[in-house]
Amino acid sequence: MTKFEVLRYPNSILRKKCDPIETIDDDVVQLAQDMLETMYEDKGIGLAAPQIGITRQLIVLDIGDGPLALINPKIVEAEGSDIMEEGCLCLPGINVDVERSERVRVIALDPKGEAVDIDADDLLARALQHEIDHLSGTLIIDKVSKLKRDLLIKKYKKAQQ
Repeated sequence: MTKFEVLRYPNSILRKKCDPIETIDDDVVQLAQDMLETMYEDKGIGLAAPQIGITRQLIVLDIGDGPLALINPKIVEAEGSDIMEEGCLCLPGINVDVERSERVRVIALDPKGEAVDIDADDLLARALQHEIDHLSGTLIIDKVSKLKRDLLIKKYKKAQQ
């Protein structure tokens, strides 16, 4: 297993739109395992491939119910609205109140290439939305006003010095 280094903001890879995975092979399966190891080591509950410098549509999660790896995930239904504080492994020390859908339905493939259809609410719904956002280059700081974002970036840069 390989533990990856999680990229930190403002690395430009974090802003890239990720490509779909066309073929699920041993490399993709190993990547999912390595991403889970990286996520656990960094004490996260989710990780998206661009956070380790790979611009492919792969996310991993574990909110306490066991690991989940999703290839080419897409939100196909969303309802409700809830605001909750979120952090992100690529923005250590930054927490932001983020408004997200309360419930989502996500379709994807698992590492065996089998279709997955997940109806999620609460923390799982939030984590799925957060990680899927990464696949389009969206970060939690993009979910707040420009003024708040500027203040958070200033705080983040000062803490990184």
